[in-house]
Amino acid sequence: MNTLNEAPPIRLALESELVDGTARDNSVARFREAGIRLPTFSELRDPSTIDPEIVADLENVDRGIADPRNLYRVHWHNRWGADGIAEVPEHVVIPQELSGVDAKIVLLFGDRFPMITAHKVLAAYACLAPRIVTGTFDPTVHRAIWPSTGNYARGGVAISRIMQSHGLAVLPAGMSQERFDWLNAWTLDPASDIIRTPGTESNVKEIYDACTELSRDPNNMVINQFCEFGNYLAHRTITGPAMEKVFEHVSGGQGHLRAFVSATGSAGTIAAGDHLKDRFGAEIMAAEAMQCPTMLENGFGEHNIQGIGDKHIPLIHNVFNTDVVASISDQVTNQLDVLFQSPVGRAYLIDNIGLDPELVSSLQHMGYSSWCNMVSAIAYANLRGLGPDDVVMTVATDGSAMYDSGRQPIIDSDFGGEFTTADAESTFVAHLGDPSVHTMLDLDDRERRRIFNLGYFTWVEQLDLDVDTFVARRDQAWWDDLVPKVDAWDELIVDFNQRTGLG
Repeated sequence: MNTLNEAPPIRLALESELVDGTARDNSVARFREAGIRLPTFSELRDPSTIDPEIVADLENVDRGIADPRNLYRVHWHNRWGADGIAEVPEHVVIPQELSGVDAKIVLLFGDRFPMITAHKVLAAYACLAPRIVTGTFDPTVHRAIWPSTGNYARGGVAISRIMQSHGLAVLPAGMSQERFDWLNAWTLDPASDIIRTPGTESNVKEIYDACTELSRDPNNMVINQFCEFGNYLAHRTITGPAMEKVFEHVSGGQGHLRAFVSATGSAGTIAAGDHLKDRFGAEIMAAEAMQCPTMLENGFGEHNIQGIGDKHIPLIHNVFNTDVVASISDQVTNQLDVLFQSPVGRAYLIDNIGLDPELVSSLQHMGYSSWCNMVSAIAYANLRGLGPDDVVMTVATDGSAMYDSGRQPIIDSDFGGEFTTADAESTFVAHLGDPSVHTMLDLDDRERRRIFNLGYFTWVEQLDLDVDTFVARRDQAWWDDLVPKVDAWDELIVDFNQRTGLG
């Protein structure tokens, strides 16, 4: 056991058998008392398999509260403003008038997820639930530490609350006020449960340093999305199939899925690309901020595309399966947010560009990283010269409401205090009129090795991962061999629910 003076090595959380029966039984007793039933990964992948009584009961549950039944909404098939399960996950197809390319650019809406209106709650569940059922996390003993640049920490706190556990959020002090407002309302003791580290989006190492200190207490368990393979596996086995279903709907069986595009962030979401490459041969494109070109240039810097923390390579990023890297300026995402969320900008898009008002309204469901993903997908389509039968898929991670407090400061700094129709036109032309202006790099094996090797300095030198595990990740077979763990976790979840009497 650790002492308070020793930080434990990082954990990959890949246990797929019972490790500690006492801890598991403590969770069973607590979950039985609280009426908590855990959904399986397969139920979240295909919500039509969820018990109809559970689905019907959800009609009486506010999706924004810490009710255990909301665990059965931690999937892509929720409806916006309505109950029930959508057969096809809700999404938007960006028209040519907006994208400037012939290919279909498709984004799945992440703000349909419960509690935090962002898809990171899926990653949080996928990281904690296996720990519960294997007995590697005991809610009667452990505190869950959730390091993040925003949404994952919120998702972790939400999942902790539901699972009768104590959750702490660790995130940079410079993140949006809306994130901290949410955390103030959800943490048990905001003064001690919200740990603000120096810097903003790019300051991930400072988060790790704080977690290293916290982990010296053996009762604190760091659940680090950047190295937790539950995050990878949830997106490969749940988000990937959701993307597949949307692609089949959009293409009608006639199109070609050319690529999946995602800002790397923790490198969880981009794992959906592994599924889509297996199924359709789609390329995988990783995006990052131009102000901090880590993958492109081994670079550094600071930016405001909240949700894509960088200056390191996440352990769960399958670098050797990535085909293209792009960089997008945070000026683009900042100004597109103003264009699409301001009355003047929306009027310009409807009256001058001819966009459908319903489409323009739907873009309220896109935040900074969503714009990054959309512009990156457009740039990919332009790079490859794609046509009308081609599809590029990506994710709208969260909605614009998470960034309302930052909009006027951008108007003040970039547009002199007022956003006019002339500003709307110049913003549209600058950021959507010529997608070729964004930096992109096709990855050959040498470039992949360079990016992969960057991870050594974080995971081996700084955080003491054994080098053999680090190197093994070069092989695609290593990643493929992880997938059966999801079935093993599901068996443990079924057994756990039966032990609580709620199965």
